[in-house]
Amino acid sequence: MPQGLDLWVAASLVLASFFTSALTASVGIGGGVAMLALMGYLVPVPAIIPLHGAVQLGSNLSRSAILRSHVAWACLAAFLAGAIPGAWAGGLAVGALAEPALKAMLGGFILLITWLKLPGLAAISLPGFTLTGAITTFLTMIFGATGPFNAVVLSKTFPDRLRLQATTAAVMSLQHLVKTIAFALAGFAFAPWLPLIAAMILTGFAGTWVGANILHKIPEKRFRMLFRIALTVLALDMIRRGVAGMAHG
Repeated sequence: MPQGLDLWVAASLVLASFFTSALTASVGIGGGVAMLALMGYLVPVPAIIPLHGAVQLGSNLSRSAILRSHVAWACLAAFLAGAIPGAWAGGLAVGALAEPALKAMLGGFILLITWLKLPGLAAISLPGFTLTGAITTFLTMIFGATGPFNAVVLSKTFPDRLRLQATTAAVMSLQHLVKTIAFALAGFAFAPWLPLIAAMILTGFAGTWVGANILHKIPEKRFRMLFRIALTVLALDMIRRGVAGMAHG
């Protein structure tokens, strides 16, 4: 167990990995954001983004491996070219932010991607993928979950569902890999967290398998509204705690 982390917290995260992976499997996106919001409650602030990235790396790798024949590899290479400098710049920004401010910004970001209807984007070229890789990797170093932004871009580029899902999973795998390496180079100690990360990845695999068979039975409109309400409550409380911390700081 990482120092200062109770057993019940670890058990909650392992269980949540199952359900958030099932959520992603059923509606395409959302599980990573839900996990990020929960970690805002249970995990020390400096560990939230590194831990989230490592767990999401395992989840996305499994999906991209299954659909590897549908991945747009040229687009993935262009994305990597932008992701590396984006991770470097994001790592510098993380170190410049105080913990209460980071928590408040994290809550605000969750609210933004939960409720904002992102504008439609035209299909982009390879240089566009490089720019997308730089911007979203910079953002994910700070906020953690940028899957919805990547999904919007890719959905306008790949009309084929299998190609879209495969490339999105591969892009997110790449992004989380770069982010995890960047945090390791910046000095984050992953070793104490490895057993928890491994357990969350395993339950995430199980959730992915079960999600497609169970969660699709829930009426989509009702489910998405309940999901948004739950995320909003969590995000607003994160903002409240962050603002309170800044006021007392």
